[in-house]
Amino acid sequence: MATGIKRLLDIMQALRDPDTGCPWDVQQDFSSIAPYTIEEAYEVADAIQRGNTQDLKEELGDLLLQVVFHSQIASEQELFNFSDVVDTISEKMLRRHPHVFADEQISNAEDQTRRWEEHKATERAAKQNTSASVLASVPINFPGLLRAQKLSKKAASVGFDWPDIESVFGKVQEEILELTQAINHKDQSAISEEIGDLLFAISNIARKQDVDAESALQDASHKFTRRFRFIETKLHKQGRTVEDASLQEMEELWQQAKRINPI
Repeated sequence: MATGIKRLLDIMQALRDPDTGCPWDVQQDFSSIAPYTIEEAYEVADAIQRGNTQDLKEELGDLLLQVVFHSQIASEQELFNFSDVVDTISEKMLRRHPHVFADEQISNAEDQTRRWEEHKATERAAKQNTSASVLASVPINFPGLLRAQKLSKKAASVGFDWPDIESVFGKVQEEILELTQAINHKDQSAISEEIGDLLFAISNIARKQDVDAESALQDASHKFTRRFRFIETKLHKQGRTVEDASLQEMEELWQQAKRINPI
């Protein structure tokens, strides 16, 4: 029996066999499995966040399966195969790390990040039928905060940026004022727009402080979950639920949770 990646490739090919394969696998295409690819990437990140290396091993396998799945579909359509995917990323790594595989010199990680972006820009310019926009490489279906931060980072790389963090704070205050006005006018469309503008401005604070906005929000969500579960647990020990408790009672328990675990 084949081992390693060859075994996995053979399994996927068998699953996609139109006569003897799995009906569900056979009917899939790039678009139908794309959501699963995104989901698996998030599950990898979740395993890392939880520090569970056993789950991480499993989730990395699930993510690898997605690459194999897409590659099998592409192979059937005579577009490319798994080997082409491997060769493409290998060549890209060689091109983008000339300080390791050639004679280019860099001084630190920041310099490498700058050169990485320059290499990407050169590659984009060399491609045919590709938008000339510096924003073109930011995927449309990235999570909202991640995409906002990536877009503003791209714009900043060509000089379109606030001069300092205080200027961004000013923009946040401006957006809060505009949101307040929209709420006062009960204009739902404007409220939605201004909330988006406010979140975009806040993502720029994160960018300027070298904080990943998406991860920061995830961390805040995890913290909220821990503290809310603390409230539920305390009430459960009293034979009660959150529906039975007053807001004041829940707030007192929330403050307890903060004192016990402030992070």
